[in-house]
Amino acid sequence: MPYEPFHRLFATPVLPFGDDGTIDEPGYRAFLRRFLTPAALDAGLALVANPEAGELFTLDREERQLVVRMALEETAGRAPVLAGVVDVTTTGAVQIARDAAELGVDGLFVFPPIGAGDITQSWDAEAYPEVLVDLLHAITDAVDLPIVVHPVGRTTPAYGVGLPPAAVRRICEEVPQVVGWKMTYNYDGYRAVTRTLRELDRPVAILGAVGKYFHENLANDAFEGTATGTFNYALEPMLDHIQAWRQGDVRRATEIWNSGLSELQEYVFSDFGRLHVRYKTAAWLRGLIGSPLMRPPMPRPRRQEVDRLAELLRGCRLDVIDKDVIDSTARRLTLAE
Repeated sequence: MPYEPFHRLFATPVLPFGDDGTIDEPGYRAFLRRFLTPAALDAGLALVANPEAGELFTLDREERQLVVRMALEETAGRAPVLAGVVDVTTTGAVQIARDAAELGVDGLFVFPPIGAGDITQSWDAEAYPEVLVDLLHAITDAVDLPIVVHPVGRTTPAYGVGLPPAAVRRICEEVPQVVGWKMTYNYDGYRAVTRTLRELDRPVAILGAVGKYFHENLANDAFEGTATGTFNYALEPMLDHIQAWRQGDVRRATEIWNSGLSELQEYVFSDFGRLHVRYKTAAWLRGLIGSPLMRPPMPRPRRQEVDRLAELLRGCRLDVIDKDVIDSTARRLTLAE
């Protein structure tokens, strides 16, 4: 069967936890609802349940199912929901995909394998694309759903974080269920992979991820949706910026971008080793979740990150929790400077 691409603005929500490390179910549901307002839905918002930002690597099977179930219940058919799929074994990944399909998701958000260095930081995806192709075939043999690929791989100067064009082409040619590609790349890599995707004989959606490049991506007409964590903390100005581009109002889009938004995103994405820490901390600073804590071994934010994010959020005219709350939380969590 043909698979249609998702030209949607997929948010990759963080997952709030209580102080005891359990999922904050009411907090997560409330957080999801901010992506599901009439204005957001009209703009094309959709959800990824169990993205990397949602710490799916730390969740057991039952917790992953719970997250998917909550996302489906909150969207109630008003927007597509993709489910993250990753495991240390192919058998485990297939089971996660089966679970998600049985719950009723609209598609899968699939990561490359994790585990041994052979298939992670040492993996040459251009020479050995079958590492991911074989995993995707195992999933599609079990589940008939469209797939968005989260193409993390070893970091290279040419492409940043993400699989190279030759591997992208091979995967898309061999797995017709792939309908979207999360653009995790640096600027040059984004441009090269965009060309590759547009040379295919079928559409595969180009989904922006790295928020600091969105202005240039939109200007270059290399933007067909998103799979991004930037909506966790800057949904309002990010949507305004995207909508201005959609309306052809370059002046307005540039004004929004240069009114603090670019500086915020440049800081968040300045260190990929702190990316998800900063997503969650910024969402907490906005008062959208109850705690910035991630599950260990994910680290806590440092106080200097908290203060810089608060400053940049205010620079975008976004509400931030009171300084007294920030100070008391930093003391309670014994945040390092």
